[in-house]
Parts: sequence; C-alpha cells; structure tokens
Amino acid sequence: MSTYTAVTVPTQFVEANGIRFAYRRWGKRSGLPLVFNQHFTGNLDNWDPEVLDGLAKEREVIIFNNAGVASSTGELPATFPGMAKNAEAFIGGLGLTKVDLLGFSIGGMVAQQITLDRPDLIRKLILVGTAPRNHDAGNGQGHITPETGSIFGATYNPPENLWLKVFFTDTEKSQAAGRAFLKRYLSRTENRDTPISDKVAPAQIAAIGEWGSHPGERFAYLKNIKQPALVVSGNHDVIVYTVNSLYLVQNMPYAKLILYPNANHGSWYEYHEDFVFETNRFLDESDRIPTITTGAAAD
Repeated sequence: MSTYTAVTVPTQFVEANGIRFAYRRWGKRSGLPLVFNQHFTGNLDNWDPEVLDGLAKEREVIIFNNAGVASSTGELPATFPGMAKNAEAFIGGLGLTKVDLLGFSIGGMVAQQITLDRPDLIRKLILVGTAPRNHDAGNGQGHITPETGSIFGATYNPPENLWLKVFFTDTEKSQAAGRAFLKRYLSRTENRDTPISDKVAPAQIAAIGEWGSHPGERFAYLKNIKQPALVVSGNHDVIVYTVNSLYLVQNMPYAKLILYPNANHGSWYEYHEDFVFETNRFLDESDRIPTITTGAAAD
C-alpha cells in the first residue's frame, strides 16, 4: 500500500507515441487500477483529494494530463476520439492491459470513446456529470448549455471561486460544501501542476461541438458499451444537463444511475463520502453480468 496521498504523491512522466504524459499514481495495489479522465480545462490538481484518497484506500488510482494539457507534451486534438486515442496510448505506456475507467464531464465523453475503441481494455466504467453524443444542451451555442457560457464568461475574485458556480448550487448548504471543496482543492501547496495553456479551452470546446452533432441514430452507439457502468449526476446540473445521464442509463445495457439531491455538476464532490462508498461497492461487485432467462409459466 502506498503511503502517498493526493497532496503528497509526486508527479511522474511516461512516454508513449511521442508524447510525455504527466501522471500521479498511488493507493492500494490490489485488483485493477482506476484511471481518471479530467473535466474541461482541468489539470492534475483539479480533482477532489477526498474522493481520490477515499478510493485509494481500496485500490490504486491514476490521474493524468492528456496530450497537450498542462504538464503533458503534444498537441491537444479537437475531438474526443482523438483525445481517447492519446489516453489509450498513455494507459498502454504504463504497461496496463485491463483497467477500470472514470470520466468526469468531458472526461466522461472521452471515457465512452475509449470503451468503444478498446472494450478489451475496460472492465468497469464510471461516468460522472457527462453526456452521450447528440446530448441535450438547451439552446446554447456549440452544444454548450447557456448556463455554462454565462458562468465561465464571468469574472471571479479569487479566480477559484469559479468552481463554486460550476460545481455547486446557490443554496447555503451547497455553497458551504463548495467552500469546503475549495480548501481541499487548494491543499496541495508544493509541486502543483503546470497551468493549462490558452490552446486547451478552444480545442475542448470544439470537441464538445463535434460530440453534440454526431451523425447517425441518436444514442444507438451506447448499446455497444456492454461493461457494467455507474452513472452519477446531480439533479440540478446546469453544466451538463441531468437528463443526459438518464439517456446514458436508458441505452447502455448494464448501467445504473445515482442522482444526488440539490446538487450541481460537482455532485460527487458535495456528496464525496457517499460517492466513495457507492463507487467502491460498484467496483468490488462480481464482474459477472446477470443473465435474464424466461420460462413458461406454470399452469
């Protein structure tokens, strides 16, 4: 068992496909590692240490910057399939042949694509605050909700107060949870990650637009994601509308849904203790996919 925590674990680097990926890896080395895919404009320091360390007590966790993000080299693609290919190269660069996969927000879109590309690589899938292709985003431009444009377009002092609006509702209880999250988020004071460049947001915004206007039958591709999946959302998510989580579980054959009350995009940070409990239980469950059989009724 690693003695590191999210605050103390060192940043490491691995090269794959000509890219130098930055990552952090720690936790209990038993079973499969859980690989995390990050949200819009996030880097290694944008995760909640309470979630990471809670999961690391039971399994190894791996967080990383995809190509072109913060301290990783390379070019950031403007599509989620391109980002997925780089993530797959990173996992392969670590010598891993089977992992559990978590994706948050746009990271969940990347995680879906990884699972489609490499079903042999992924055992179980966790999708938090994310959406399928052709998702609902209201009348926002570029398949981004109007609330997202308004929140990210405002100015905050200090700048990290942006996350109080992105992740939490305006209620007193939720904002208190948000302030507690910010303390955890800022608790790593040494060897913090490199800030993202000004190329990251435009590429990720373009990828959202491409994902939201994907051709073909809506949601049909989800039937090909046959891994057990846990889908998590807040019931008042204004960044990725909550209804998109329902679309995911309605169309993936083996998906279950957790909706947290009075919660926005950061529902799993607001309810971090419950999320860690439910996720550990989900990952520890038997890999066997249930088989439903029918028989003739008795006379």
